[in-house]
Amino acid sequence: MTLRTLALISGAYDLALAIPMLVLAPTMARLFGAPPPVPLVNAQLNGVFTLTLAAGYFWAAGDAEARRGYLWVAGVLAKALGAAVFVWDHVSQGSPPAFLLFAGTDGSLALLTLALLLRRR
Repeated sequence: MTLRTLALISGAYDLALAIPMLVLAPTMARLFGAPPPVPLVNAQLNGVFTLTLAAGYFWAAGDAEARRGYLWVAGVLAKALGAAVFVWDHVSQGSPPAFLLFAGTDGSLALLTLALLLRRR
């Protein structure tokens, strides 16, 4: 797999999360076994953040080698920290088990991004 392909996959993943968070946050919360977000704007701001990450991935895909720095920050740091927060919240606060899907996906994308970034060019 190339960095470009991974950037496109990560962008599509984040876009697929961002749009529902922006326009269907209460429905999404219910589908994942969580209470409705209060205030709603917190979930919508998470959608804005995720949409911004998606846009960055699509930008990075345009020249993945030259934009490796973005992939380190968004693809490794943000995804790994996100995965860790999901796991920590599940263990310490009892968040729904479905949230562990995000931990698994974010963690896998972080590890794959790390491996591709460390791979010899």
